[in-house]
Amino acid sequence: MKALTASLVVLSFVPLTPRIGRQIAPTLRAAAQATSRNPSPSTTRPQPRKPRLFPPEDLGLLEAPDRDDWNKPDLIMDALGIADGGTVADLGAGGGWFTIRLARRVGPTGTVYAQDIQPQMIEAINRRVQHEGVRNVRTVMGTSTDPHLPAGLDAVLIVDAYHEMDDPARPDVIRTFLSRVAAALKPQGRIGVVDFLPGGGGPGPAAEDRVSPDAVIRAAEDAGFTLQTRDIVPPFQYILVFSRTTRPMTPPQ
Repeated sequence: MKALTASLVVLSFVPLTPRIGRQIAPTLRAAAQATSRNPSPSTTRPQPRKPRLFPPEDLGLLEAPDRDDWNKPDLIMDALGIADGGTVADLGAGGGWFTIRLARRVGPTGTVYAQDIQPQMIEAINRRVQHEGVRNVRTVMGTSTDPHLPAGLDAVLIVDAYHEMDDPARPDVIRTFLSRVAAALKPQGRIGVVDFLPGGGGPGPAAEDRVSPDAVIRAAEDAGFTLQTRDIVPPFQYILVFSRTTRPMTPPQ
């Protein structure tokens, strides 16, 4: 319901003639009606959060020299049990910052699938992989509802990208996406979601663009996951680790 804003009009102490008064009254009524139809920005309700893809032209912002300190990739990979020879996926991989660290962790006998839905990001990952001389990374172009992952994954990571995937106005999108992730995991496979704590602190997105851990948990459980651990990645982030249920939800065809 739109809020109604009362108009306060301060009139001069000089008495109005009847003619002037008749001219002003319709004007005041018209102003009040216009105000009720178009309330000021301060009286409107905040708009629901909408996902916004990270712009490829700003990839340099993800390469801050202190990112290892606050993103803590080793801690995150340890929480997922990612080890030498593993087969893992990096969803919403962006420019491949985390992808390279995964590739080094699983080693030459392992494989990393770096997935994104923006062609510019896939191109950036390919350039990075070539520059780093990494041979165990495969790029994957996905969609908002299907990551297009192969079956048999040991682990999947969504690092600093879940808030771009989740649209509160369309909960079916993230639910379908996650259900397809579940279908790609081995029975003992795990998925880790790392994102920024609610509030405005740290290098992450604006406060209104963040997703609470509880919202992630609800969506993941609806898609066929069971929460295993919930921890803080200090000072700015949280990590949620889920296991696949015995019978994950069947993705829509």
